[in-house]
Amino acid sequence: MSTLDDISAFLQKGRANEVAANVQKALDEGLSARSILEEGLMAGMNIIGGKFKRNEVYVPEVLIAARAMNAGLVPLKPHLVSSGVKARGKVIIGTVKGDLHDIGKNLVRMMMEGKGLEVVDLGVDVSSDKFVAAAREHKADIVCCSALLTTTMTEMKNVVEGFRTAGIREGLTIMVGGAPITDSFCKSIGADIYSADAASAADAAVAVCDKKSA
Repeated sequence: MSTLDDISAFLQKGRANEVAANVQKALDEGLSARSILEEGLMAGMNIIGGKFKRNEVYVPEVLIAARAMNAGLVPLKPHLVSSGVKARGKVIIGTVKGDLHDIGKNLVRMMMEGKGLEVVDLGVDVSSDKFVAAAREHKADIVCCSALLTTTMTEMKNVVEGFRTAGIREGLTIMVGGAPITDSFCKSIGADIYSADAASAADAAVAVCDKKSA
């Protein structure tokens, strides 16, 4: 097995120390930062994402794998910056105003980061004004809104309207998700994408960003 294969394998097992050590080993071997990211770290997270979609692994395994990926990024990030490797796209994510649930949101963030997207996490109880301000500040490609309660899901419509009022709805993709959310609800509030799970959300976000950059 190559060092890149080792990185992927250790990441899938959630072995953070071994991931970090093998990232450093790959750098010492002269491998490019891009190949380490894409063929080592992201390759491992893609496998975890696929297994999560198929219910072969569950939330704890994803969290542990994401932690291992973050450990691998520590020695890698300076090399990514110096070699000019850019994120595939920029995503703003948050749980809507009035809702304090964050496990689903955190999973989506980790899956997206595992796909090479830059994610700005606004946390929970996020107002439409905060979503708009963050999207404007960071020049986001996608805004992701999460809600777990039927009483807070209507806040997503306020977020969509907030972007319209601010005049920056055009060219921005709004994704919604969470237990009570459906595709028909997504369409009814004027959002763009509904995603049923974290892995699907990450795949959809990558598709949007790749299309924009094509």
